[in-house]
Amino acid sequence: MEENKTVKQTNFIREIIDEHLKTNKYEGKVHTRFPPEPNGYLHIGHAKSICLNFGIAEDYNGLCNLRFDDTNPAKEDVEYVDSIREDIRWLGFDWGDREYFASDYFDKLYEYAVELIKKGKAYVDHLSPDEIREYRGTPTQPGKNSPYRERTVEENLELFEKMKNGEFNEGDCILRAKIDMSSPNINMRDPAIYRIKKATHHRTGDKWVIYPMYDFAHGLSDSIEGITHSLCTLEFENHRPLYDWFLDELNVFHPQQIEFARLNLTFTVLSKRKLLKLVNEKYVDGWDDPRMPTISGFRRRGYTPESIRNFADKIGVAKRDSVVDFALLEHSIREDLNKRAQRVMGVLNPLKITITNYPKNQTEELEAINNPEDETMGKRLVPFSRELYIERDDFQETPHRKFHRLAPGREVRLRYAYIIKCEEVIKDEQGNVIELLCSYDPETKSGSPNANRKVKGTIHWVSAHHAIDAEVRLYDRLFSEEFPEADKEKDFTEFINPNSLEILKNCKVEPFLKDAKPGDRVQFERKGYFCVDTKSADENNLVFNRTVTLRDSWQKLLKKG
Repeated sequence: MEENKTVKQTNFIREIIDEHLKTNKYEGKVHTRFPPEPNGYLHIGHAKSICLNFGIAEDYNGLCNLRFDDTNPAKEDVEYVDSIREDIRWLGFDWGDREYFASDYFDKLYEYAVELIKKGKAYVDHLSPDEIREYRGTPTQPGKNSPYRERTVEENLELFEKMKNGEFNEGDCILRAKIDMSSPNINMRDPAIYRIKKATHHRTGDKWVIYPMYDFAHGLSDSIEGITHSLCTLEFENHRPLYDWFLDELNVFHPQQIEFARLNLTFTVLSKRKLLKLVNEKYVDGWDDPRMPTISGFRRRGYTPESIRNFADKIGVAKRDSVVDFALLEHSIREDLNKRAQRVMGVLNPLKITITNYPKNQTEELEAINNPEDETMGKRLVPFSRELYIERDDFQETPHRKFHRLAPGREVRLRYAYIIKCEEVIKDEQGNVIELLCSYDPETKSGSPNANRKVKGTIHWVSAHHAIDAEVRLYDRLFSEEFPEADKEKDFTEFINPNSLEILKNCKVEPFLKDAKPGDRVQFERKGYFCVDTKSADENNLVFNRTVTLRDSWQKLLKKG
């Protein structure tokens, strides 16, 4: 009997690759690449592309390169390069010894540009940026030729050499491809190949003052590396004729560009420019703020790489743009953490109770299940004593009809422990409830005669004497609107959720967590999934970030709205 094998869901990209393998177009090879720009941190949209490019290569026993598109030194930083490497490795992918930079090919790309000039297919243009836009035309009107378009090959070679030598200022001139100013595709109307940028490059220093444009560098870098399938997001579909034109004119190895729909997510912005604004204007605490849609932000919040990879599999690959509900991403992390997260009890807004008929100075240890989804995780011992903390919202002095937790004269079961009854309510001078005096039924513990006695509510707790102090940060969605970019009359920052972060300082957690380390993930029973913060927590300061609630409360709010 054959073993069951996981069959990857087919899609149009796999169908194209399958056809190429059938016809031996690339001699049976599948070689992809992930080409990030080192001008910001990677976000969840990049995670989709990472999973696709590395996943395709893995499934077809091929290769995937990591190539940094470092063609714009004014916006690039080594910090971003390092973060990109870390994020890809965290997701579980490895590029081996195939790490490249577009800057590795600057000399070769310059030679390609010279070759185009010699073929009469490129020219140096001295039109100003505004004039270039005017000459380009519109989607419905053809452009017109630059007055510099018919310069001789010799003159263009001399001017391009001067550009390279720094004899012009930024904006004085550019090198353009000579294609067709009347093309219905604006990208083919003599696009720029090189521009002057007098900025220090993070790898090449001040060697270059001219830098290739993305459309020129990208396809030729693919060609140099022997990439077979160049997977791009849908906005590059109209750039594909230009991608092909450069490769054909230079008669070099020709990869196949294939476009797929980018990830659009509700309650989220994924524009690097807008994410940078959130960071620079202090709306968030850096690129790895747990509210950010960056991979580093999700990691700090407690997401697992498996949950993000599963999310990428669930949304699949499409040819048309669509919007994915953020709830599906949250479902993926709940589904994953439900199977792996240690269960513990944590009281986020503590209210003290004293069990008056429990012996003073006595402590007993009660068995608690570490994870009901995984028996191999075993059990732990939880200390129980006369003084406990419960959640303040687990008590109502005047309970409403559907409230089944603790109230004067009512009974509840303490998780893994006894049934207790509220006998008296203690208040301060302002009338605030500060303590509950309760009694317990010693015959209701597990294994006792009345262990199965039924009461309507079960609540969690921690022993006051044994509890560990903790700070808990309740992170929520950064935006309160499903589509924060939809209203073009308003800035997207106007829709930032004012309740996206609530910090609770006086939380109490069970002593099992005394050795918790940054990055450890747990489920606080009845409260949600949490992660020990990787930046603020230390041995003297236990800080938990809420990863996700146990249920999606936002869908309920939307339906009510």
